[in-house]
Amino acid sequence: MSTATVYLKPKKDESIRRFHPWVFSGAIKQIDGQPANGDTVRVCANKGAVLGYGHYSPNATIAVRMVSFDEEIPDENFWIEKIRKAYQMREALGMTSDTKSNTYRLVHAEGDRLPGLIIDHFDGHLVIQTHSLGMHLLRDHWVSALKDIYGSNLKSIYDKSSSTLKKNGGYEMENEYLFGDEKSGNISLENGHQFLIDWEGGQKTGFFIDQRENRELLGKVSKGKKILNSFCYTGGFSIYALGNGAELVHSLDSSQKALDLVEENVKLNGFDSSKHACIHADAVQFIKDAETDYDIIILDPPAFAKHMNARHKAVQGYKRINARAIEKIKPGGLIFTFSCSQAVDKQLFTHTIIAAAISVGREVKILHQLHQPADHPISAFHPEGEYLKGLVIQVN
Repeated sequence: MSTATVYLKPKKDESIRRFHPWVFSGAIKQIDGQPANGDTVRVCANKGAVLGYGHYSPNATIAVRMVSFDEEIPDENFWIEKIRKAYQMREALGMTSDTKSNTYRLVHAEGDRLPGLIIDHFDGHLVIQTHSLGMHLLRDHWVSALKDIYGSNLKSIYDKSSSTLKKNGGYEMENEYLFGDEKSGNISLENGHQFLIDWEGGQKTGFFIDQRENRELLGKVSKGKKILNSFCYTGGFSIYALGNGAELVHSLDSSQKALDLVEENVKLNGFDSSKHACIHADAVQFIKDAETDYDIIILDPPAFAKHMNARHKAVQGYKRINARAIEKIKPGGLIFTFSCSQAVDKQLFTHTIIAAAISVGREVKILHQLHQPADHPISAFHPEGEYLKGLVIQVN
């Protein structure tokens, strides 16, 4: 805890008074004291009114991430109660006792008023990723709270923050188990489907839980269909398609390591291997050259734009790959297309898909507008938290 106080410029307190959790560096008038990276600082309006407390990040565009909008200094009980409230929300949604799904997000950063903290649950295993040093320095509190909440059902806690902390401030650490020592390879359930989760070596926390409900929607329309799952990662959409009677599923990715895990997941679920094939290729080029008449194409690429200054380039990328898919898919076919770029909002993404359809001269109908599930909540005061956008379109 720092004794430093951050004072904002005139009128720069308005968003904080509306409970927006970010203080940008350009909004700061002065800092009394010398806070270090990760310190908790008091945030005050221009004339001195206390607005709350936040974690300080020097040399970052977001200089302070607000964790409290009260005058009281956050203590250990404050943090434990935040985790408990996050658990209680998932409990109220039925996620903590679902016998067909034991995979869910427990803490979703700003959505749970814990900016910089992600915790995912995989059948009693918890994977933590901190995106700010301030949250990382509190990890003993997280471990204490998680042990208390899960009790004997807790199998392990793995801190996978080395890459995110190095990227966001240059802090060096090693990924490690904070509780238990069970290794990756755990089998988790999602809507009755089994998945091997590689939280040690995989992307993010090892599995993209945010597509759970969208995968289930795909399953409902998969029977008898030929499907291309591009940017497939570990094959989430592929498993749902095969489990719901798809005639043929192609899983495409540029990572052979990901494709190897897809094959393991196909075997794990006992599916007919003759109805599935992995394709190691670049998605844009493969779709451009594709000869197979696909009934459904899934486009779930990584974020093309992580910052606003990359938005134009990202839009062009989304337009290009969607144009290729719209051009190639058979008449009446469906495309599940997504963007997880926070800098591209849902209106811009929709306009980009429409522009792609116009560019290749095919009629498109929007059947579904897709988004992140309830365990990835969006704070009403932080609309930027709506990062996942998706459409199901029919092409004629």
